[in-house]
Amino acid sequence: MTIEELEEWYKNAPAPQMPVHLDEANTVHDYALFVNSHFEGLKFAKVELTKSPLMTRLLKMKLLIEANL
Repeated sequence: MTIEELEEWYKNAPAPQMPVHLDEANTVHDYALFVNSHFEGLKFAKVELTKSPLMTRLLKMKLLIEANL
């Protein structure tokens, strides 16, 4: 999935109730800040997307939202 495809998915996705526990080390308290900061970081990242923790967390959040639809 490209950054653009994922960004488009997030534009139409319902925001989950906060907080969201992505895993034992990551808890999201502000959904909009989480999404915006992760996409901003990805756009300026010089690493392969599959190795980016930002992409990993966005995909985890996507899975959690889809599981609760």
